[in-house]
Amino acid sequence: MVIAMTAIWAAIAAVWLSMHNWDTEESMKALAQAFTEQPAETEQQAPAEQEEPAVKEEQEATEETEQPEAQPEEETPAPAPTDATVYPEIDQLPSEPTIVNGILLANKQHPLPETYAPGESAEARAAFDTMAQAAAKDGLQLVAFSTYREFARQKQLYEGYVAKDGQEAADRYSARPGYSEHQTGLAFDIGEAGQEQHWASSSFGDTPGGKWVKENAHNYGFILRYPQGKEQITGYMHESWHFRYVGKEAATAIYNQNITLEEYLGI
Repeated sequence: MVIAMTAIWAAIAAVWLSMHNWDTEESMKALAQAFTEQPAETEQQAPAEQEEPAVKEEQEATEETEQPEAQPEEETPAPAPTDATVYPEIDQLPSEPTIVNGILLANKQHPLPETYAPGESAEARAAFDTMAQAAAKDGLQLVAFSTYREFARQKQLYEGYVAKDGQEAADRYSARPGYSEHQTGLAFDIGEAGQEQHWASSSFGDTPGGKWVKENAHNYGFILRYPQGKEQITGYMHESWHFRYVGKEAATAIYNQNITLEEYLGI
């Protein structure tokens, strides 16, 4: 075994000397240089191994500071529209009437004070008389058979309707005291002379006089206050005979847009 190991080392030495031109001194220098350079390679690799934890820490810090993507906010459902046919639960009537953009408003959500008693509007009466004169030229004799009603009179009428038809039915076609447009002095129930059977009836809208008023009332400042199919907005069933004075500008806008007073006022 000793002989074999000696032979192996002799072979290695022979190869090493041949690599350095059989120069013994050069071979020893090369061997010494090989041993001194090896630690240097180890030192060059060390920093790379030490940088890895720093990179990892930086990544972790970045992950901690990153904010999650903002989630889109859920839209809040729009509130259900108010049912204008329902009276609010209140303990007493207001002390002042509701006026929106210069227009007096009276409906189931906006009552009048019990003491509000302006009488029939002179401006509205003058406008109706002018309209009646224009209708007369077309052979129609218009009559305003019911205009201003004070609080006490409306109370008397309403209680009579409740006794006759019940409160639920009465609330559809008659205003409770304090909630009637007739108390404003601006509401005119219109019919045609000689056609009394159609007064305060939906059939008035099918008569020549009813059709004329519906098509021309806005020219004199009146609007059909309770149009057909608008009960959920106005609060009352369709009344072809009930007209309300609001002035020519507002009446024309409401007529042209085919809307109600509540829609015009944004109520």
